[in-house]
Amino acid sequence: MMELKLIDDNGQSSASVSASETLFGREYNEALVHQVVTAYLANARSANRAQKARSDVAKSTRKPWRQKGTGRARAGMASSPLWRGGGKIFPNSPEENFSHKVNRKMYRAGIGAILSQLVRENRLSVVDNFIVDAPKTKILAQKLKDMGLDQVMIITDNIDENLYLSSRNLPLVKVVEAGYADPVSLMRFANVLITRNALVKMEEMLA
Repeated sequence: MMELKLIDDNGQSSASVSASETLFGREYNEALVHQVVTAYLANARSANRAQKARSDVAKSTRKPWRQKGTGRARAGMASSPLWRGGGKIFPNSPEENFSHKVNRKMYRAGIGAILSQLVRENRLSVVDNFIVDAPKTKILAQKLKDMGLDQVMIITDNIDENLYLSSRNLPLVKVVEAGYADPVSLMRFANVLITRNALVKMEEMLA
């Protein structure tokens, strides 16, 4: 087990909390993290683009001119991919599959490597509980300012409605439950704030 700093509402480290060495004390594996992040982005991608092949283009199939004797290059039909307005040689299709497979063990190791690096860079903090008294953006913004946190991802075990509504208009703040902490967001935000209960839940899921 290892110790993580536990901060109060003023951002001061008041105590420490025990955490899994497997999840928060792992060495950083750049190749593994790159693979996990790439797979996450690829699996979130939807095949929503379509292009026309030469058989789909509304062009005549008549030969534009005779094969020989004109001095021009031979041509078979106006839908040729070589012609302006012709079909694509390898058109994009809505049936494209962009998904990447990453097994569960690799994904857990990748998330652990990211969390461990956040701890080493002092970008991850633990708090007993994180709530706001009313669904007001101003209250949440002031609370984060008092804690000295900016560009922060807040991970809770259960999202409070006031907290969710307060965070919607803050572009540099993201609130998620422990089960939805993704590798891209963990790397993108400058700071990660996690509640004690969410920490336990992530250890159960990933350690």
